[in-house]
Amino acid sequence: MRALLLTLGLVIGSAQAAEPPSATGPKTLRYAFRVAETGFDPAKILDLYSRTVTPHIFESLVTYDYLARPVQLKPLTAAELPTSNADFTQWTARVQPGIYFQDDPAFGGKKRELTAADYVYTYKRFADPKVASPAWSTVEGWRVTGLKAARDAALKSKRDFDYDAPIAGLQQLDRYTLRFQLDKPNPRFLQELANADLFGAVAREVIEAAGDQTMARPVGTGPFVLKQWRRGSLIVLEKSPAYRERVYEANPAPDDAEGQALLTRFKGRRIPMIDRVEISILTEDQPRWLSFVRGEHDFLERVPEPFIGIAAPNNQLAPNLAKQGMKLHRTLGSDVFLAFFNMEDPVVGGLAPQQIALRRAIALGMDVQREIRLVRGGQAIPAQGNFPPHTLGYDPAFKSENGDFDPPRAKALLDLYGYRDRDGDGCRDAPDGGPLKLEMGTTPEGIQRQIDELFDKDMRRIGLCIPFRTAKWPEQLKAARAGKLQMWMVAYSSAQPDAYSAATRFSSTHAGGNNIARFSLPEADRLVDEIASMPDGPERLAKLQRLRSIGVAYMPYKIKGHRFLLDIEQPQLRGYRRPMFIQNWWEYVDITPTTPPIH
Repeated sequence: MRALLLTLGLVIGSAQAAEPPSATGPKTLRYAFRVAETGFDPAKILDLYSRTVTPHIFESLVTYDYLARPVQLKPLTAAELPTSNADFTQWTARVQPGIYFQDDPAFGGKKRELTAADYVYTYKRFADPKVASPAWSTVEGWRVTGLKAARDAALKSKRDFDYDAPIAGLQQLDRYTLRFQLDKPNPRFLQELANADLFGAVAREVIEAAGDQTMARPVGTGPFVLKQWRRGSLIVLEKSPAYRERVYEANPAPDDAEGQALLTRFKGRRIPMIDRVEISILTEDQPRWLSFVRGEHDFLERVPEPFIGIAAPNNQLAPNLAKQGMKLHRTLGSDVFLAFFNMEDPVVGGLAPQQIALRRAIALGMDVQREIRLVRGGQAIPAQGNFPPHTLGYDPAFKSENGDFDPPRAKALLDLYGYRDRDGDGCRDAPDGGPLKLEMGTTPEGIQRQIDELFDKDMRRIGLCIPFRTAKWPEQLKAARAGKLQMWMVAYSSAQPDAYSAATRFSSTHAGGNNIARFSLPEADRLVDEIASMPDGPERLAKLQRLRSIGVAYMPYKIKGHRFLLDIEQPQLRGYRRPMFIQNWWEYVDITPTTPPIH
């Protein structure tokens, strides 16, 4: 079913185009990603698009209720929600018996049950230096007793990570029970474990059999299996025949009309309700839009910005689309879009006053409101700080310099710290009189080209000439994580309702991971460390606010805005609701063959 060796351009399964949908054929969900995936090994990925696929294949101990707003945690493979001791340093989880992995040759033709040992192995992989997990800084932040020491031992000895050596913080008490021991309290530890896109259980036999091809051989306990993959082109999944009996259950608020309607419609139905998912990779806006309106796709995930005025004038579904039975979902995402500065770069990085002034001037020179209006179709709000909407640290009333557009002030800062145009070519020079070597990373998508054009005009307005370095998104992400990009514009989606994940963007221990700017400041490190272990309350909130102020003052990130996400369902798709902090939703929707309306 899966090839053991996969090089660029080879395909898992058949490379033939899928059959068109029919009333008697499999229920197939078809839609498109706007950015290419990188692969499907949870320990090796960081990007949103790969992480949209993985939680449909792998399962974590706990998850979030699909319909509950505010969000609620619930067991997934755990028999019940894991419990903690009084000071939140010890957590105990019991895995449901009778859950099985999807079939794979590594199991020798036998059914392979999920056990506590699989989670122990899964979490250890993030510490293995050879895996080089971009999420290691996140797992390191859990402070699992002995896990970092095991990693350090492997690094020091230059030997393979010893997966069989016991680790005090990851104990298998019996076949189905595991216990976490943490060096510091973590009252919100279950929010960390809820991310199935990263922390779903893998099977050791499969990982070892796959060798260096783990990105192409995902095998979990989830509702879908990977059937076909053409890198950057097509991803096909099918319902797992090994998936356990699980029914649609949810707990929407009593006054949540949409949630209650979905619960009434689907409660008690076995999930997943669809048989197959086909994902195309269409990085250009027009082909993605046209594929949807021609009926080739059942779902449009995020209406392309150039077509927002056509699809949703005045934030309402266009009448011609409504007549066809389509449905619009408009959600303020728990995300940020931003520009980061590589704090290790000798020009834009560092904590010297002239470097801080350069970053702040670039930030003040960016007309974010114009970008939102002209490129993003008005579907965003300017950001004032680092924390995304719907998370603990977000305050809609907060106002800061981060949200200012002030070219005169930007010019004054540059003048004050010696960034002047000495040779009259229209481009400011460095304070030492040499050329000011600036470069912004970018990607070739249409919307990004429009953003780049506005950014170039903004910077030339204040006398900065910043050429672009173009590469595909996965390549830029790899370069950014390695500290090889001076500047880049990216977006982050929140994986949990707490503010800690966003706070780690200022922690030096997360450099190269969540802290893509590689920012390092002792006070910020201390605050992030304290925030991790403190219970919720006014004191913790005050520390989050202090960290937010540090971000504005030192400006390792220009936090630009928070997006409204517009998704559209075709009439045959029912049950979609944009999840807030998880990526999996395919198991909660149904495809119903419909008769096209008569016009």
